[in-house]
Amino acid sequence: MEPKKVVVIGGGFAGINLVNQLVNDHRFAITLVDRNNYNFFPPLLYQVATGFLEVSNISYPFRKLLRGKPNVNFRLADFVRVLPEENKVVLSNGELAYDILVFATGTETNYFGMENVKKHAIPMKTINDAVSMRNTLLQRMEKATITEAPEGRKRLLTIVVAGAGPTGVELSGMFAEMRKNVILKEYPQFAGSGAKIYLVDGSPNVLAAMSEKSRHDSYDALTEIGVEVKLNTQVKDFDGKVVTFSDGEQIHAHTLIWAAGVTAHRPEGLPAESFGRGNRMLVDEFNKVQGTENIYAIGDTAICLGDPAYPNGHPQVAQVAIQQGQNLAKNLKNELSGRTLNPFRYHDKGSMAIISRNRAVADIGKMHFKGFIAWFMWLFVHLMSLINYRNRLATFYNWAWAYFTKDQSLRFIIRPDSKSNL
Repeated sequence: MEPKKVVVIGGGFAGINLVNQLVNDHRFAITLVDRNNYNFFPPLLYQVATGFLEVSNISYPFRKLLRGKPNVNFRLADFVRVLPEENKVVLSNGELAYDILVFATGTETNYFGMENVKKHAIPMKTINDAVSMRNTLLQRMEKATITEAPEGRKRLLTIVVAGAGPTGVELSGMFAEMRKNVILKEYPQFAGSGAKIYLVDGSPNVLAAMSEKSRHDSYDALTEIGVEVKLNTQVKDFDGKVVTFSDGEQIHAHTLIWAAGVTAHRPEGLPAESFGRGNRMLVDEFNKVQGTENIYAIGDTAICLGDPAYPNGHPQVAQVAIQQGQNLAKNLKNELSGRTLNPFRYHDKGSMAIISRNRAVADIGKMHFKGFIAWFMWLFVHLMSLINYRNRLATFYNWAWAYFTKDQSLRFIIRPDSKSNL
């Protein structure tokens, strides 16, 4: 029997877990397609952006990851369109035929139609974003050292973070900790500059998806370390120098970090009825895309309305993507073996967010943790979630060094050309 040709678009949490479950099952010939040649761990992007981790700590090349797996091939390409009637996908460098097509393309930054924000704000979705953010922040600090006007220096050093989910909370906490333990030691001239760190969100809470205790504890921890939290407040414009809010208030700052929303990307070639809220592909309880026969979607790009516990779809978090990838792999095997398919049911393993040194919150089942124990749990879970032992060891070393020295040494400005992001 000829092996089933499985094409997987996207090698994030969902795609790589699907592929790993089908490895060495020679009933499948798998091609993994991604625009990058590496897998990376998005929850730790902000630590690359702030210089606590290297890019190599949270990423790993696909070809090395898939080495020695004869039924898996990797293709570096951008997805262009799908031709369902021909069972083909068109890529930026050719075409691929498939028997089974799986979209695991994740999400992209959503600027809610605000073109100025899109042009001037710093997103936090990719490795490129993280490196660009690190370069920009370091260059602005260097520029601030030669800026004599106090107001001009304050604008260069003030940071506004939009979005009080885990990424926004963790970034704000990291900036506050760096300002206290690192930056003022190396830039003593910044003392008394009046620069601030703002965390802004349109909802009435930080970490809105977590428990009331976590929301309260994280708010208290952030304000205690000097972050100014502005809730029920939406960013409406940013021209690169002034952040304007929905109530007309303005903050003079050169840096707006955008962690306020995501949207899925609509693959060209699928019918309009295949898409739901946020451009996510509508899938049944087996992750098959509505209106198709052999096309599936998993992870953040999919919205599954067949799980009774989540009638409005699952949260766009890593555990959903991992579990959907694993469940779809089992079902593809079951289908070939003539066994019953397993509908997807999400098992929530909890949520957590780190705020700063020895400060974190965690919700595990009905239990709530905070402080050092939650901080330690966060470190352990994220360390073990990295894709291989090399990444874990390198990350552990960097974290241990930063913890005991209250410092980090990865503040390099690395850019492909001499152009400045100022």
